[in-house]
Amino acid sequence: MSDSTKIGRTLLHTRRRMSDESFITLLVASVAVGLFLFASILVPNFFQLQNMLNLVTNNWAVISLGVGVTFLLVSGNFDLSVGGIVALSGVLAVWFSQSAGGGSALSTGLGFPYWLAVIGALGGALAIGALNALFVVRFRIPSIIVTLGTMMLARGFAQVITQGSQRNTNLPDVFGMLGNLTVFGASVKLPVVLMVILLVIAVFIEKKTVFGRLTYWIGANAVAARLSGIDKDRHVTYLYLFSSAIAGIVGILLASEFKSGYSNRGTLMEFDALVIALLGGVAIAGGFGSVVGMFFGALILAVVTSAATGLVLSPDWQYILKAIAVFVAILTQTWALARRNR
Repeated sequence: MSDSTKIGRTLLHTRRRMSDESFITLLVASVAVGLFLFASILVPNFFQLQNMLNLVTNNWAVISLGVGVTFLLVSGNFDLSVGGIVALSGVLAVWFSQSAGGGSALSTGLGFPYWLAVIGALGGALAIGALNALFVVRFRIPSIIVTLGTMMLARGFAQVITQGSQRNTNLPDVFGMLGNLTVFGASVKLPVVLMVILLVIAVFIEKKTVFGRLTYWIGANAVAARLSGIDKDRHVTYLYLFSSAIAGIVGILLASEFKSGYSNRGTLMEFDALVIALLGGVAIAGGFGSVVGMFFGALILAVVTSAATGLVLSPDWQYILKAIAVFVAILTQTWALARRNR
């Protein structure tokens, strides 16, 4: 047997051993790199190290939200409440931290110590997650309907607390520390480092733990998972609490970064988180996808948005470009998987 034949068979064997999930992740990563190189040709000064870093650091919030959304999508469930939770947790953190002796309604809070205000804000976020789990798990209402409703509920509470405006006065000095703290004197802020840690933990859970495998099994076939003795209801409840906790932390960090609680903060973040998951190859029906793929999906969206800004396109055209990117990516992934599995 010739060496070329041996090499060909080895490559074929390797190709067959690569899972569909790994194949899609590799495809998405290649598309992200290709788009970046293409944008570098069209947009002046696009191909720079700082711009590469900005594509990640400027989108830390959506990428973090995408972790929880990805796990739930893989399990066969939606979470559209994360944007509302971002607004609510940030507003609660500010309201709890403001001293009780303010000169106006929007400058008067509960006067909690900052650490207690953070715990209280996280409690509010987890309450929305628990409400999601209650209606999805106990009452069997479709998750897309439940989480759309709780998203509006959370943002509604935030608007009531801020009276449709924002709270940004009478705050302790420590309030702005977490969101603006840089690591080891570098320009990288603490929220970006936390995002990286979250991604590493999420990939470990996804690939190396029983919890991760159960998430895939539930999404692939919920009936078979239940007949196998898997407590699907408890698992989905944990996933909703996990996603709401991430959204709560993101909201607290954003409120700290801008030193304000704003009821419209996080608007459309829930859809961006869903988009980057779909761009990353996560199946909307569940049972397929990965956090790594979601990350590269976020890079694709970031490159499209950044390139559109560099080309001085209006926001309207940016929305159209995002829509085109989503449609093309999903169609390409579907075609590539169908062709590979012929």
